Amino acid sequence: MPEQTPIRRGRGRPPKRIDERLETREALIRRGTEVLTEKGFSATGLDEVLRQIGVPKGSFYHYFDSKEAFGLEVVDHFAGYFARKLDRWFDDESLAPLARLAAFVEDAKRGMARHAYRRGCLIGNLGQEMSALPESYRDRLEAVFQDWQARLAACLEAARRAGEIAPDADCERLAAFFWIGWEGAVLRARLMRSAAPLDIFAQQFISAVTR
Repeated sequence: MPEQTPIRRGRGRPPKRIDERLETREALIRRGTEVLTEKGFSATGLDEVLRQIGVPKGSFYHYFDSKEAFGLEVVDHFAGYFARKLDRWFDDESLAPLARLAAFVEDAKRGMARHAYRRGCLIGNLGQEMSALPESYRDRLEAVFQDWQARLAACLEAARRAGEIAPDADCERLAAFFWIGWEGAVLRARLMRSAAPLDIFAQQFISAVTR
């Protein structure tokens, strides 16, 4: 049997074109999340995001079909991140159920203060822009709110079982009320550059459900 010639490998690290492509795509989504959370969709130009990541504008379409598709990916990224945050607080069995909600509020207050109240809620921001957004965003944004609502409703159900709220409390409706009011409180907190609106709403909500 003839001796096989060994395969020569080039020097240096092997190419990682797929990895680099994924890393660039993820970097664009992360930076897009930051910018859209602060400025919204309509006021955000692709050039601003691309410049900060170092991606030429002509290369953007190798990663996303359009700005609309990019924005939807950003929504999904933020939704996943926020769902994990909610689970961290609402599923924390070391705390009583309503204390879990209060802990979430405190965490949100710290987050807004850390960014000097420049950033709000990406989903809430986009919801306010809905008249100027592609129609494809409507169902996607509502689905995210419904997901958050279900997670809070489960926490409130735990509070009901623990006797913290009335045994006949409608936890689904209370959860819907919370997120409707919370988004308004976040908007006002950005306007005032103060956590006071978050405190007022959260305290009134907890007071109301525990009567």
